[in-house]
Amino acid sequence: MLTVNMDILPKIRLAGFVSYRTPWIHFKRKLDEYVLIFIKSGELHLLENGTPYILKRGDVFLLEPGLHHEGFEKHVCAYYYVHFSHANITSRPVGDRKALARHFLLEEKQADADDSNLCYLSKHFTLTGKSALLQAFHAMDELRELYCRKQYNQNLTALQFSRLLIELSREHLLAELHKENNLNSKSFMKVHALLEYIHHHYVDKIASPDIERLFECNFDYLNRIFKTITGYPIAQYIIKVRIDHAKELLQATSLSIGEIGYLSGLNDPYYFSKVFKKHIGLSPLQYRAEEAIST
Repeated sequence: MLTVNMDILPKIRLAGFVSYRTPWIHFKRKLDEYVLIFIKSGELHLLENGTPYILKRGDVFLLEPGLHHEGFEKHVCAYYYVHFSHANITSRPVGDRKALARHFLLEEKQADADDSNLCYLSKHFTLTGKSALLQAFHAMDELRELYCRKQYNQNLTALQFSRLLIELSREHLLAELHKENNLNSKSFMKVHALLEYIHHHYVDKIASPDIERLFECNFDYLNRIFKTITGYPIAQYIIKVRIDHAKELLQATSLSIGEIGYLSGLNDPYYFSKVFKKHIGLSPLQYRAEEAIST
């Protein structure tokens, strides 16, 4: 996979959209920059250094610098393109894509701080979800509008493209996770919606009857598919989110332990301290002291 350091903005040299209503074949060339191609309709048949690719609606493809590419068959097609360079984009093997996708789904921080701002992109992948596809088309249209007034919007265009790369990476990794777990789309979307709910409502009481009512689903079934996808039972994941938030408050504020417990959804100070120590191995006060020393 390609990794892009999102702390650095890409440089956009060219962005646009073409629509060929009569069969067309791509010309031969070799560039010194990346080209992102996003197919809206039809087919684009390309060879890159002799490797054939047949691109169809929803396909995202990255042409790499220094490689010859050309078409090998005429077809009607319409696609977006962005020519860009980046100071820190590299190829990196990813052994466990499922684990990587879980990091994105659960919004977990990477264990390696140097990896925390990386965006992961496959050379060729397909957006299959109707909503994700339409949103990506809309994002590309917005990028084109910004690029047309590039004298004023260079940084905005680069920011919009960075945002698009992040969204494309996220959608692709989630699709990989969906495929790996062999679940139907409805079940996967329920888990995704429940994750969003937990991250927005962890301060509130979240009980199984409320989850059943809100998501119109048997709790035991939802708990099973939630664990299959995330690796956590629902109750355990709620605790994890609360503890993670408490850690952030302990690091960044001087609030009392009781206040931090309350703001993290663990209202009883004694219970908060007990749960925190069980999961972290330190009491909240000990954790705060150690973090203060390390910084």
